[in-house]
Amino acid sequence: MITLKGMTWDHPRGYDPMVATSARWLSEAGIEIVWDKRSLQDFESFPVEELARQYDLIVIDHPHVGQITKEGCLAPLDVPGREAERAEMAAHSVGPSYSSYDYAGHQWAFPIDAAAQVQAYRPDLLAEPVTRWAEVTELARAGKVILPMRAPHSLMSFYTLAANLGTACATSGPELIAADAGVRVINTLRQVIDHIAPEHYEMDPIAASEAMASSDQYALMPLGYGYLSYALEGFRPHRLKFADIPAAGANGPIGSAVGGTGIAVSAFSSHREAAIGYAYWVAGQQVQRTLYASAGGQPGHGLAWEDESVNAPVDGFYRDTRATLEGGWLRPRHDGYMAFQDAAAKRLNLGLRGNEDAGAIIGALNQLFRESL
Repeated sequence: MITLKGMTWDHPRGYDPMVATSARWLSEAGIEIVWDKRSLQDFESFPVEELARQYDLIVIDHPHVGQITKEGCLAPLDVPGREAERAEMAAHSVGPSYSSYDYAGHQWAFPIDAAAQVQAYRPDLLAEPVTRWAEVTELARAGKVILPMRAPHSLMSFYTLAANLGTACATSGPELIAADAGVRVINTLRQVIDHIAPEHYEMDPIAASEAMASSDQYALMPLGYGYLSYALEGFRPHRLKFADIPAAGANGPIGSAVGGTGIAVSAFSSHREAAIGYAYWVAGQQVQRTLYASAGGQPGHGLAWEDESVNAPVDGFYRDTRATLEGGWLRPRHDGYMAFQDAAAKRLNLGLRGNEDAGAIIGALNQLFRESL
C-alpha cells in the first residue's frame, strides 16, 4: 500500500478536513495519507522547499508561488488529460482563488480553502453589519472595535484599505504604493487604531474572534480573516456573524487581501501521480461541498459556497461574505515577497505604535519592497 505524507497548518479548519478526506481516500483509492501540522506562523514563513523534501502533499499560501517556481520544489498540477476538471474548478473559483496559484505558465496548487479579510460582528450587540468605515470609527471611539494587528495582519488591513480606497498596492514594483496614497491609507487606518488597546498588536484573527465570542467587550472586527467555527451555534459562549467588509472608498466591499490555502504536490515525491490524484479529488466540488465542509473545513470551491446545506450551520457565512471574496485583491507573488511581508508588517507596526509620520512609514515600506524585487 502506498503511504503519502502531508503537511498542513495547525488549526481545526486546516487539519480536520485533511484527516477526514484522507480516511475516505484510503477506502476509495487504497492510498494512505498521514498528516503533520505546523503553527499558523510557521505556515506563513517556513521554507516550502524544505517541506517538499519531507512531504508528498503540502498545503500552501499563494504568495509562495514565485519562490517555489524558482526553487522547482513543487510539481505542476496542469497534467495532460485532466483539463475538464481544471476548467470546472476555474469556472467556480471563489474570487481569484484558483488563479492565485497560476504562475509562470503552470498551476501549482488547487484552492481547498478560500478566504479574505471580512467583517465579523456580534448580532446581539449590533443590529446589522456596518457598511462604511465612518461607522467603524464611531464604534472604535466607543471602545467596541477589535482589530487584529499582529504581523502580518496589520499589513493585510493596509492592503485592503489601499485597494478599497482605489489605490491598490503594486504587485510588481517599482514601489508598493505612491506616497500620497499611502499616507491616506495610514490616516484611514489610524482613525480606528488610535482607539484600540495595545494588546491588539499581539492578536491574530483567531485571538480577536475568541475575545469577541467570550465576552461583551467588543461588538465588531471590521477587517480580519473569517473563521467559520465562530459562526457555529454553541462553539463559544457568543456566536459571531460574518459580513462583507465596510467600505472606506466609493465602490463597495472591494479590495480585501485574499488569503486561503491550496493543496500542492512535492516535485521530489516518489509517488507524484498518487499525490496529484488526491489533490484533484479533494479540491473537486463533490468533496468540497460535502465531506470537506462537514469536517470543519472552509471550502475553496464556489459550489460549496453557494450550497445551502453548507451555509445553514454557519448562519450564512459563505453567502454573506461572497461579494468581498469576489472583489478580493491578490498579494504580490514574486520570489522575495514572503520575506518582505514579514519585514513590512513589523515595520508598519513599529511606525504605528510609535506615532511615526505617515510619510516616513510609507517611505520605509517602499524601500523594503524595492529590495524584495
